[in-house]
Amino acid sequence: MSGTPAAARACVLAAVLGAIWCTLPAYAADAPVPWGTAALLAALGLGCEAAGRRSPPGGPGPVAAGAFLPILLAAAFLLPPAAAALVAASGSPAGRVEQPPYAARRIWRAAQLALTCAAASWTYAAFGGPATLGGGGAVADFPRALLPACVAAVAFSLVLTALDGLVLAAAERRPVHRSVYELLPLALGPHLVHALAGLMTAVLWRSPYGPLSALLVLLPMYLSCWVFAQYHREQAAHRATIRALVHAVDIKDTYTRGHSERVGRASVLIARELGMDDRRVEGLRFAGILHDIGKLGVPTRVLRKDGPLTPEERRIMELHPEYGHEIVRGIGFLDEARDAILHHHERLDGSGYPYGLSGSRIPEFARVVAVADAFDAMTSTRSYRRARPVPAALAELKRCAGSQFDPRMVGALDRALRRHGWSEADTAVTADEPRAPHDVSPEPPEPYGAVAGARRDAPPVPRARSAAPLSGPSRDRRR
Repeated sequence: MSGTPAAARACVLAAVLGAIWCTLPAYAADAPVPWGTAALLAALGLGCEAAGRRSPPGGPGPVAAGAFLPILLAAAFLLPPAAAALVAASGSPAGRVEQPPYAARRIWRAAQLALTCAAASWTYAAFGGPATLGGGGAVADFPRALLPACVAAVAFSLVLTALDGLVLAAAERRPVHRSVYELLPLALGPHLVHALAGLMTAVLWRSPYGPLSALLVLLPMYLSCWVFAQYHREQAAHRATIRALVHAVDIKDTYTRGHSERVGRASVLIARELGMDDRRVEGLRFAGILHDIGKLGVPTRVLRKDGPLTPEERRIMELHPEYGHEIVRGIGFLDEARDAILHHHERLDGSGYPYGLSGSRIPEFARVVAVADAFDAMTSTRSYRRARPVPAALAELKRCAGSQFDPRMVGALDRALRRHGWSEADTAVTADEPRAPHDVSPEPPEPYGAVAGARRDAPPVPRARSAAPLSGPSRDRRR
């Protein structure tokens, strides 16, 4: 704990002392503690935590937490507060800790869960919960049993998030109320669900069928948590893949650093305005972020050239959509995003590249990303020109709608920006070293569809298509 701030160490120490104080009544000679039940629940909790700890790094981390919480809440329903605190403290240290200081985090988690379980058990007893569980020939009292269980779950969430808020305030100087306000809404729903599983476990435990039947309730919960953790792991891998690719582009093309993320945000604004479902919105976010990934195949001397691009360099630059499609075509989760990467420089009138598609033949994702790309390029300051104001950029997009851009996408972006705005952080300087003011080009109106990343002072050249596509549509789709 040497690297832990003094205030955080004091907070951990106070939590440990509080947890020990909560467990002391269990050691009294006349304490009504069903030690067999407590030992079995503690063993189950220890097994769940150990199973989660053995999973590989980046693996299904939430399994242990998800399967452990119903056991903790079942302990709060079946045991007095002191015994419930012992169950929590005995299993939690076996869980996996992702970040140092490992010892301090394990000690903190054990103390935190002990205090939380004791509070939940006390609340459950105060609302008459034990009497509703049945047992001894009596039948469980439903639906009255739900009220004390839900109140105990709320107490569990409140104490847990309050303790998290305290340790964050001590370690990171974050306001306690802010941490609780952020954490409580995320924790309350899952804790209520786990409380229902814990209540069913407790009812079956007290039933004539005994603890074995109660354990069967936990198996589906464990499997559900495992499936969710696998999904969580897959999504985390997707995000890591995207981050790595975008970082590679940003390193190579310093002129457009941050551009990809902003195009992704603008694409999401358009997608939501068009009423797309969440899956397609996420796909469009990926498409916007990765639309320029093909620049990895463009020579660095072309990307970072200070002066005008020659016609040959422009032809090389115009290959980047095909390079991008080739790079990502093996990434299955991108789906429609691959079409946007390949076709985001097509124009509605058919004069775009790489295949000269027109109208509805241009994929919808590509038409969205084209508008988002142009909008961010116009509203971002580069080393070779100043940013345009958002209204001026929108006016230019509307002027080119129908010939270059899809009017439907332009209108959606306009409505979204009126509703949500475009923050200064979204229009930050994207070049590393902006030039002096006298080097910045003037801002006359112009169609905004040239090669992304090409310099404004580059002479106009005829559109050049690649000699043969690397992948994607066949040559007969060209116009």
